[in-house]
Amino acid sequence: MIISHEGKDDELLEQAALLECLLPRLMRRMFTLDPDHPVNELPVGQLRLCSILQSGPRPMSALGDELRVSISSLTQLADRLEKAGLVERIHGCEDRRMKLLALTAEGEALMRSRQAGRIRGAAQVLAELPPGAREKVLDTVRLLLKVAISSQPAPEPEPADALIE
Repeated sequence: MIISHEGKDDELLEQAALLECLLPRLMRRMFTLDPDHPVNELPVGQLRLCSILQSGPRPMSALGDELRVSISSLTQLADRLEKAGLVERIHGCEDRRMKLLALTAEGEALMRSRQAGRIRGAAQVLAELPPGAREKVLDTVRLLLKVAISSQPAPEPEPADALIE
């Protein structure tokens, strides 16, 4: 039990601790892919970068900010992914000096396959709930995400932000 000086803080901190415990377990149960899926070969940093690039090409500086890594670290990640054939560096449309990082067709296919597997896992879990309960869960998660975004804005808008409105 978490102890503080105010009862309300105790309850809030206990709820936050429970959420911190439950959400990762839920995510692992719902979204763990088949152990043979090729995305499991990617280190976490490379997977995060590919996940961000699913929304389209991004400037290296914006990616560094979003991932909270230095440009040199990002360059190393990009080099490895480029060597694996999953990303490519392209020139910006408006400013040809600007380098953008984008998924290749192979990278897009890999990430679509990952997303499809994760959706299947979530569907299996949601199928066990009555339809009304599914809507309540989704509404609650949308509200939680909306509040989290408003209280701690991300460096760049996420493509899925439209799903919470």
